[in-house]
Amino acid sequence: MFWTPEVLASVVPVATAPAVSHKSASHPLLDFAAGQVCRAADGWHAVLHIGSVEHRIWSKQPLIAGAHYAAELPFDGDFEARAHAAKRLWRAMNGRAPGPALHRLPKQRRERLCAALRAVAAYFAGATYRSIAAALFGGKRIPDRAWKTHDLRSRTIRLVQGGLAFVRGGYRKLLRPGHRHE
Repeated sequence: MFWTPEVLASVVPVATAPAVSHKSASHPLLDFAAGQVCRAADGWHAVLHIGSVEHRIWSKQPLIAGAHYAAELPFDGDFEARAHAAKRLWRAMNGRAPGPALHRLPKQRRERLCAALRAVAAYFAGATYRSIAAALFGGKRIPDRAWKTHDLRSRTIRLVQGGLAFVRGGYRKLLRPGHRHE
């Protein structure tokens, strides 16, 4: 999947850069064969796999292997995220560890999102809340008589509702995590 820089702030917009001298020249991007390149109506998108990390770039002009590129970082609300992504790309291009991602979801949040997606998938397949709860939490934890008032029923309903919100466009919030205000 390809994203524009306006939607996903970690996409690094690039443009060809004139090589003035060997010392001041920007480094050429790595082999585009190490990733995916796609032409779209808005420009050229590439997903480069360097080490174990995916780096996303976008250009108005066709991407040319061996050309020199510079990151275009507009001073907008996503500047910090774009600069961080550009630095991670630069570090990877130079054989260094890219460092941590700027916004990493906590483990508990990732687990809850996975459970919500599993719950909503089962819901769309016609499963009952009881069967969804049994699949997520284990059948032994589901009471026979007190199901209507049990906490796991409420949790299951909340997971399905969260999954529905996610499917209906809430996933976009993951693309633009809240900005830290200093």
